[in-house]
Amino acid sequence: MTVSHENNWLRQAKKLHAIASTGLHYCRDEFDRERYQEIAEIARTMLAEITDVPINRIEGIYADSGRGYTTPKVDVRAAIIEQGKIVLVRERLDGLWTLPGGFAEVGLSPRENVVKEVREEAGVTVEVQSLYGIRHKAKHPYTQDILDYYKLFFLCRRVDATPYRASGETLEVGLFAPDDLPPLSTQRVIAADILDAFSYALSPTPLVVID
Repeated sequence: MTVSHENNWLRQAKKLHAIASTGLHYCRDEFDRERYQEIAEIARTMLAEITDVPINRIEGIYADSGRGYTTPKVDVRAAIIEQGKIVLVRERLDGLWTLPGGFAEVGLSPRENVVKEVREEAGVTVEVQSLYGIRHKAKHPYTQDILDYYKLFFLCRRVDATPYRASGETLEVGLFAPDDLPPLSTQRVIAADILDAFSYALSPTPLVVID
């Protein structure tokens, strides 16, 4: 059993907000709606106090993601290994390094999302070879988040000779050995995500890591 790395009160506040959002989606009674709205407000206040994120920002985030039956968001990441090194991009937002990837977009399959993200962030076209990991973000030492995520990791291969290049979202692209990784953007990736890619690629009988 995987132990959660998430603050317990943060986890409970997120669950409380999810229950309120789902209740608001399904309930038809006016008084029940008022109760669920009050629960949602309490949960957002808890989230603001736990994370030091301004309440208006939390309300904005949940305005987009908190409608209907609440489920985890999906994040996709690509591992491209060439000559014993892995491709990482340096994020413009925090100046730290991560596997290319991001939110899964509506209308695209996981494979299509990964290909799109790599093209946008690293400037090359890849094909997806296999899924090598599915992580629940809250159960690993990522930077804690007010939203819940499933993170999907794919081993990919470059299919053209186009050189890597940064984009509007990234500052630079680099290749790194597993024992010489740069400072990682732990909001997006942890060292285990990268090391698992090497283990999967080198194993004669690879296993997908699933939480």
